[in-house]
Amino acid sequence: MTFSAPYPPYDPLDKSGFSYDTVIRRWPIIITSIVDELHNACHFLVLESQALDDSASDKKALLDEKVKEGNEIVAKISKLKYEMARDRVMDEIEDDGDGNRDVYNQELAKLGEDNRNTWFTAPWLFAESYFVVTKQWNDYDPFHSSKIKTFKQSGASIYKIATTIHDLEKRKDELIANPSKLQILFTEMVQMCLWGNATDLSLLTHMTEEDIKNLQTVEKDAQEARSKFILKDDQKTVWEHLKGLKDARVDFVLDNAGFELFTDLVFADFLVTYTPHVSSVVFHPKLIPWFVSDVLPVDFTETLSVLSDPSNFPEGDSSPESLEHLKSMVNRWKSYVETGVFKLSVPLETPLGGGEERGKKANFWTTPYPYWDMEILDPELVKYLKESGLVIFKGDLNYRKLTGDIKWPAWTPFDEALGPLAGAFPLLSLRTNKADVAVGVPKDVVERLDGDEESEKWRVDGRYALISFVPGRSE
Repeated sequence: MTFSAPYPPYDPLDKSGFSYDTVIRRWPIIITSIVDELHNACHFLVLESQALDDSASDKKALLDEKVKEGNEIVAKISKLKYEMARDRVMDEIEDDGDGNRDVYNQELAKLGEDNRNTWFTAPWLFAESYFVVTKQWNDYDPFHSSKIKTFKQSGASIYKIATTIHDLEKRKDELIANPSKLQILFTEMVQMCLWGNATDLSLLTHMTEEDIKNLQTVEKDAQEARSKFILKDDQKTVWEHLKGLKDARVDFVLDNAGFELFTDLVFADFLVTYTPHVSSVVFHPKLIPWFVSDVLPVDFTETLSVLSDPSNFPEGDSSPESLEHLKSMVNRWKSYVETGVFKLSVPLETPLGGGEERGKKANFWTTPYPYWDMEILDPELVKYLKESGLVIFKGDLNYRKLTGDIKWPAWTPFDEALGPLAGAFPLLSLRTNKADVAVGVPKDVVERLDGDEESEKWRVDGRYALISFVPGRSE
């Protein structure tokens, strides 16, 4: 039997909630950007077709067919935007090759029985998941160009972090022999990985390039200033858990591509290179371009490629020293990929959609289900995660699915909000607050923030964060 939370989910019709703003403002902006991307893609396909001579008639026919299909998809997406704005009933998802199609349609049918199958009446997390899963064009990622563009604006932070990691090389033996110094560095790495999540493309619809750079500030004083915005801080408990591991595997359930994935790789590098506690890291991507900037298998390999070419980061401090530091770090990561120290949960060459067998360990991440039912719905995945020394869930969406996107009182203990998943395996959530749900925050802090006009949006504006840890049942 699946778990039922004692509180209701957030109501999309609540105009004071973040879900209402998402349906009214964010989704239309995202849809418009997809339409623009598809229009541009079709335009370049037309130019490519026109440039071909008669001897390439077969290729020309294929290109023309793709343009035709692209225009049909644009029409469907435009229709989706129209129906969304008018709170129409959500249609069944057509057979698009995605393995989770039946899952969504079954849930949609259940919602229809209670007349909750329109854009404004369905639970927000389901509606948002459904909205994204309907946008596919075979192997085309409509968010690819925005991912790369945003990542290339991160040069200053990337070079600074690369130099920081380089400086650790001289102190490696000292650090491994001195757990207290290693703990300090671990705390800095956790915070870097946490705040890397601030660069979320779905929330950057009105941000300038300067705003993005400010979100990515990595200096130590900035980290210290930000620590007061961490409303639940389990860093010491996580470190105590990590100290008890030896040559363990750590898993990252990924969130955003670009700079956030870069910080995930840096954190993973620190764990396997500079501590005796971790010997391998498995990264769990999505199989479809789901929530705008989600990491796909191709994003993982492309990130290493982009980082290998310094011309991609013209605004960074590209001194000869910093260039060498970045090159050295990325070459180490490539060697880790080649030797299996770093690997994806699915094969690196996995295409969008994955396929039933090839994407087996990633299918669950793009279902509409909360993670507390994981043991029932995907027992093989849970069995695999139980072999991990620590499973790190990155970002806001993973946090919402861990807690069911339920209106828990914010002082509810994190393990209670996890339901049956609590204790299944050692679990760490790193999340900057970008949606209403939050747990594990002291009641007096909640009341103070709710009553402070400057901080009243603490649940959604990305300024505050939660570092939440629950050990495995055997601990």
